[in-house]
Formats: sequence, structure tokens, C-alpha cells
Amino acid sequence: MSEFEDRLKNAISRGANRAESLHSEAERKRLEAEELKKAHSKYRLELSDRIEIVVKKLIDMFPGFRYQSVFNDSGWGSACVRDDLVIEKGSRTNKYSRFEIVVRPVNEFNVLDIQAKGTIADKELMTRSLYQQVGQVEIDKFLKAIDDWAVSYAELYATKRG
Repeated sequence: MSEFEDRLKNAISRGANRAESLHSEAERKRLEAEELKKAHSKYRLELSDRIEIVVKKLIDMFPGFRYQSVFNDSGWGSACVRDDLVIEKGSRTNKYSRFEIVVRPVNEFNVLDIQAKGTIADKELMTRSLYQQVGQVEIDKFLKAIDDWAVSYAELYATKRG
């Protein structure tokens, strides 16, 4: 066999090995992405349950709020809402209050992201967020944040409504 034929066979062999390596790397990344999505879903379910419990307890403390499940482009979670009729100097207005916590959908950055927004008497007074890479999530940190945000909103609402 000539030197050229040997070089040609070696090049073909290297190319085939490289193609196999690229294919297995792509497959590994695909499987890793699937695992991250599964983990995100597991965390989302656990956090959504906690959010629902916390929001319903808030409603118990402040009668007049209505419960709402949140399931849209912004995420999954819960909210409580109320419209208060205010009569000042013979004119009538409504004052809108809302507290919402959602788990944001999975994205290309593979982060678990929760967000809270609080509005009291038509003024957004609270926005919070917490996020971590899905592979590095400390779930207790998220659960504590949910509790803390609800407590903060309750304190703000108790202060501002009167």
C-alpha cells in the first residue's frame, strides 16, 4: 500500500471517530437537557404547592381577597386579589390590591426562577425574585423566600390599607 493510501485511510478513520464523538456529545447534551427539564418540573410542583398554601393563609388573614390560580406565560403559581370601594368627598373609586407568586417556566438558561409582585391600593409596592441554576437548587432557600415574601406583603398591606 502506498503512503498516500495509508494517510487516506487514517484520515477517514479520524473523521469517522470525530463524527461518532460529535454524535455522542450531542446525545449527551440532549439527555442532560431532558434531565434538567424534569428537575425543573419537580421543583415547580413543590413550589407551586407551597405558594398555594401561603396565599390561602394570607386570604384567611385578610377577608375580602379572592384566590386565583396563575397558569400563563409568566408561570405557575397563585394570587389573591381584591377591589375596594372608596368614597371620598362624594366621589367613588376602586382601589385594586393583588399579591402574586409564580414559578417561571423553564428556559434556555436552565434556571429555577420564582417571582412575587404586590400591589396595594393601585400601587405596586413589592417585586421580588430568586433564581438558581436547576442543577444547583437549594429548595429550602426558595421555600423560605416564598414565606418571607408573603409575610412582607401582609405587613405592607396592614400598614397601607388603613
